[in-house]
Amino acid sequence: MGKLGEIMVRFNNKVAMVTGAGHGIGEAVATRLASEGARVLVCDIDGGLAEAASAGIRGSGGNAEACAIDVAQRDDVQRAVDQAVASWSRLDVLVCSAGVMERTPFLEETDAHWERVSGINLQGTFLCGQIAARQMVAQGEGGRIVNVASNSGTFGGRGRAAYGASKAGVINLTQTMAIELAEHDILVNAVGPGPTLTRPEVQGDLMASAVNRMPLKRYGLPEEIASVAAFLASDECSFTTGHVFAADGGFTIAGVMEG
Repeated sequence: MGKLGEIMVRFNNKVAMVTGAGHGIGEAVATRLASEGARVLVCDIDGGLAEAASAGIRGSGGNAEACAIDVAQRDDVQRAVDQAVASWSRLDVLVCSAGVMERTPFLEETDAHWERVSGINLQGTFLCGQIAARQMVAQGEGGRIVNVASNSGTFGGRGRAAYGASKAGVINLTQTMAIELAEHDILVNAVGPGPTLTRPEVQGDLMASAVNRMPLKRYGLPEEIASVAAFLASDECSFTTGHVFAADGGFTIAGVMEG
């Protein structure tokens, strides 16, 4: 994308907090927002990854700090919001990208696994959204919240009981937040990625079932998801709230593909 000043600067004077930003989609979102002028708090459960990502942003001329948090812990999330406010006096944008996708057959699902996945994906989104929204309400100038959902939240998938249920919850939570926060001029939307190449060293070729369902027969790139999230987080997104924007190569709109 180049140095700051070479592209749009939709986030000048904005402060953003991005969770799960140590790698993958979250890192791409944090990098995109910073490249457009945001001051970004890079949050991840792995403090080393968070620091490396924030250092990369600073090395490209951006403004970023790192914060190690577990999004499923209220005190950690509050500490992160407090850090953003202490460093930059406000919080304007939250992107909830922290998540885990671990497949387990339904009949083998354990309480521990269910609680881990739902704790990070759904409870983490709730806690971050609530605490960030309270700060935005106190500021009185509105804000933007973007949750990372998934097409697994709109239809079933083998081995995805915990993951799919948690992402379906994120979708409904997004809609409810949008309704209740509209009076505060806080717009809440979600981006719904399809298969995304976040770990190319282990992912291999796109599975046949996805290829057969996708008009665009390839993995998405984290940067492609980030571009959608950046629009939803910007002031350009001014009359859209409670919406799930599918960035999935056409996965969720496909019906019969033969003929």
